[in-house]
Order: sequence, then structure tokens, then C-alpha cells
Amino acid sequence: MAVDLLFEPLAELADHVHRGELSARELVEASLERISALDPSLNAFVETDAAGALAAAGAIGPDDPRPFAGVPIAVKANTPVRGLVQSLGSALLADHRAGHDAYLVARLRRAGFVIVGMTNLPEFGILPTTEPRHSGATRNPFCLDRTPGGSSGGSAAAVAAGMVPVAHANDGGGSTRIPAACCGLVGLKGSRGRVSRGPDMGDAFLVVDGALTRTVSDAAAMLDVLSGYEVGDATWAPVDPECERAVREAAEHFAALGHEVTETTPVSLSPELLGLFTALFGPAISLGIVWGERLAGRAATQEEIEPLSRALKEVSDGISSVEYLLALTRLQAVAREIVASFADHDLLLTPALAERPLRIGECTGTGADPMADFVRSGRFTPYTALFNVTGQPAITLPVRWGEDGLPTSVQLAARPLGEDTLLQAAAQLEAAVAVPIRRPIEPSGYDRRR
Repeated sequence: MAVDLLFEPLAELADHVHRGELSARELVEASLERISALDPSLNAFVETDAAGALAAAGAIGPDDPRPFAGVPIAVKANTPVRGLVQSLGSALLADHRAGHDAYLVARLRRAGFVIVGMTNLPEFGILPTTEPRHSGATRNPFCLDRTPGGSSGGSAAAVAAGMVPVAHANDGGGSTRIPAACCGLVGLKGSRGRVSRGPDMGDAFLVVDGALTRTVSDAAAMLDVLSGYEVGDATWAPVDPECERAVREAAEHFAALGHEVTETTPVSLSPELLGLFTALFGPAISLGIVWGERLAGRAATQEEIEPLSRALKEVSDGISSVEYLLALTRLQAVAREIVASFADHDLLLTPALAERPLRIGECTGTGADPMADFVRSGRFTPYTALFNVTGQPAITLPVRWGEDGLPTSVQLAARPLGEDTLLQAAAQLEAAVAVPIRRPIEPSGYDRRR
């Protein structure tokens, strides 16, 4: 079976099954084979479910009406999938298995996707790198000593390496868009409330679920699959020269396509805004730890929680309820100002990252000064978290390959609920730059002809 199979668009993979050219089992077997061959080098997965995936695939025939029947997918290990590990990247939850599916997982199943396993993430999804002490570092398929980004780094590495054609991700400060930028993928963060966080999570001010794909059209298809109201939802509906050059070239492409392009001051989290963001992010991490302890049925030991997680919990323990609500109110005021600035513009173009993908070990949150790593992560990714604050949709996509062999991406942000305009413009840029999809180097001993 050709290795290129798992690099095909999602609709084409499903068409193979619907036309009887491939069985769903053969498609899933191809995914499991690549995971077995590549994951020892990349560490993208914390668990695979070969038996469950093959059983689900075996029940799918050519007459299956579901649009993506038989297409393999991975889910980030901070999301419940019945019977599979939900570790949140922490030793505290190493043995926790979900007793139910998240609503978005149920939507994936209803669309015909077959879940092959759970992907790695930094502890509680804090950092824009993926190096949890519990399950080890995930590596960038294009350069093994570089990060694939985070916190959806395992999902990004899995898709970039062709282990799966698509993977679930979520984004509370750039955690879908950052790994997409590090791995040459497309990462869409939809509008706040577009995808349900239920049944466990309530109204989410910062976090939006989505997927990592290779093309804008696949990103649009996954948005269709995942979005929609579920009962009980409260809501619905300093820069590296290579990064700067990518933005300017993308702007030139848009101008050549007939768009009116004007330059504006770069949008990023200022030190003051970062403090306000932390005032909300820290309590969210504390909630994650407390929730994890309830799932585990016991209190966490000192060794089970990484230094950065503990440090953020200590920060949040010192924030009063009034200070928390004040930070929320101030961020909502900032969000209104930013959204208002879109009155005369449809889209904003920024770098996706401020630096090249960091080297493994450069930002782990496990050293003597974990909060220094938290601040360091903000310098690496200053452009993404702002749109979690505003709730606007944003997407990252590659526009060139750097001389270091790593992708360079840009970010587009649109007005609230403007995914249609966002995806149309992203598709235009994707076609104009025509960045080739590169295959990572295969490990020795793996037969590419299979």
C-alpha cells in the first residue's frame, strides 16, 4: 500500500472506501502500521487502540452513508474518549480512562471517523511545546531536535508524519495554531462557542476545540463536522526575520489577488495583557488539577504535578474572586476594542510565531524557574492568545519552507463568526503560494513502498 495514501485529502480517503477501492480496515491498518514504525522516534501518541479501531473499521462497508466512513483520526489526550486514557499529560492521570465520549468525539464517530489513539500534550496543556515529564517529549517530524509546538504537539506530529490524515486539537492560547505553524499544517481556531466543550466543560472563555489538517478545505470540512449547539451549552454559535518575511510575502500575494492591504501595528499580548491573561489561565490550570484529582480519586503528590503547573496554581491561589472578575472584565473591554478595529477590515494578517520552532529542552516548565519558561513561551508565541481573548476565529497555514528545513507560517484572524471569509481568504493564499506538502524523513528500516 503506497505510503502517500495517508497524505491524501479526507474526502478522497472516504471515497476510496465508498467506491470499494479500499476497505475501511485496510485504511486503518495503514495508519496503525505507520504509527508502529514512526512513533518510537516521534512520541506523538500516549496510547493506540488497534483492537478498537480495527473492530470499528470492520463494521464499515462501502454502503456506509457517513461522509468520512473509515478515515482514521487521533484525539488529544485531554479529551474523553470512552475506554481510552485521558492523561492530560500528567502522571496524576496516567491510569485514568474516560467513561464516556465528549460531544465532539460523538460527532467524529457520527461522521464515520475511526479513532486510532490518543496524542501527547504538555501537562494540562500549558506550554506551546510538548515535553511532559510523564510521557516524554514529542519531536518535530522535520527536525527531531525541534518542538512540534504545543499544546496539541502530539496531534501535529502525527498528522505531519502521515500517521493519521487529521487529528483533534484544542486551543486556549494558540494550541492548535502554534503546532500547525511548527509542522507545516493548517490550524483553525473557530469562534468562541462554535464547538461544544460538553458534557464535562461548561462555558469556555478561552478554549476552542478543532482539528489539525494539511489543507484549508480539510479544515473547513472538520469545522462542519465539529461545530454546532449541544444541549446545555452556554454559548454557541520580537520577530524572527523569516517570520516577518513570510507576512510581507503573504500580504503581497493578497494584493496581487485584488485585496486592499494596509499595514497596521502588530497585534500581540502586551505585558499588561499577559498579566490579565494569566489571571484567567492560572485558575483554569488550578481547575484542571482539582478536576484531575477528582478523576484520580485522590490528591496529587508533589512528584505527580510538574513545577510549572504547581507554580501557576500558586499564582491562582493568590488571586481573589474580585481580582479574577476584574481581569475578566478588563479583558472583555480589550476584546471589544480589538473587535471594533475590524469594522473597516475583514481580516488581520500576522506572523504565526515570533521565532523558529524551539529546540527540545528549551522551554519545558520543569526547571528551577518554571515561570521563566511561561514568560519565555509568550515571547515564542505572542500573536495567538489574543484571539482566544476576543473569541474571534483565526487560522495558521504555511506559506514557505525556511532554509533550516522547517515551515514558516502566517496567521489570519477574522471578525467574530467570520469563518466563511477566513476560510475563503486562506484558500486563496494557499493556492497562491502553492507550498508543497513535504514528507518527513522516514526512519531506517521502514519500507516506503508499503
